[in-house]
Amino acid sequence: LCFMVVRNDILLQLFKLRLFGCSAAAQVKSSRETKGQYLSINMSFSVGVMSAMYLTKGISGAHLNPAVTLSFCILRKVKWGRLVPYCLSQVLGAYVASALVYVVYYDAIMEFGEGVLTVHGPNETASIFATYPSQYLTLGRSFLDQVVGTGMLMFCILSLEEKRNTPAPSDLIPPIVATIVLGISMSMSANCGAAINPARDLGPRLFTLTAGWGTEVFTCYNYWFWVPLVAPLIGGPLGSCLYLVFIEWQLPTPELLPQDKSTTVCTISNSIKEPATTQGTGDNLKSTYF
Repeated sequence: LCFMVVRNDILLQLFKLRLFGCSAAAQVKSSRETKGQYLSINMSFSVGVMSAMYLTKGISGAHLNPAVTLSFCILRKVKWGRLVPYCLSQVLGAYVASALVYVVYYDAIMEFGEGVLTVHGPNETASIFATYPSQYLTLGRSFLDQVVGTGMLMFCILSLEEKRNTPAPSDLIPPIVATIVLGISMSMSANCGAAINPARDLGPRLFTLTAGWGTEVFTCYNYWFWVPLVAPLIGGPLGSCLYLVFIEWQLPTPELLPQDKSTTVCTISNSIKEPATTQGTGDNLKSTYF
């Protein structure tokens, strides 16, 4: 039944995102930062976001994150019936990508961990795939960390296509979103890895469960695994509400927006030169003037 509702394009998006990110994490950790640094991982995830959006933006709208999909459902930008298929596809895509990274970097992972797959200690390798909290972090602070990070993500991306404000060019939205993700990951990942994406964390965590790390990937840190699953689902809608209250509802209605006179003159002159386009159906009129 699950495979009947999986969206291949959504699966491929998370596959690309996790393939870039996990590969960078595996390279940096297994080389003990001699072949990259923490910034390399942040940048790789951002490149994964950009490439995944360009790949499938015209098919499904580039849904990479269940928290974003849920927020769009609440905002009535996405139908509720797509929520479960999208989320399942996102988790499965992240799982498959993690498996491929494990195969590609198997020798390096085993050498680094001295043949043991562990979650704790100086030679742990579980954090290549999923996120884990820092030792000093309390449960409440880690939850707040994920809520704030995901909220900021939604707060930023909702403005990109708002025509009443300063919309971004459609072709540049993927790199802009990637830059937003890079900024969040560079500034909010010290506490618990800046997951801000339930699928990005759950899919790889399920893989490590089945690949040999065992149930400790779920039980460690007092069953902390639920934080990057639940907190982003709260942070995303919360950030969306903040955007509505402080930005969208403060923008002028379309009727009050100043009209671009140069554009109006241009379209009218074109219609005079080509009178045939002003005859016929209402659709022709609409395409001529708008």
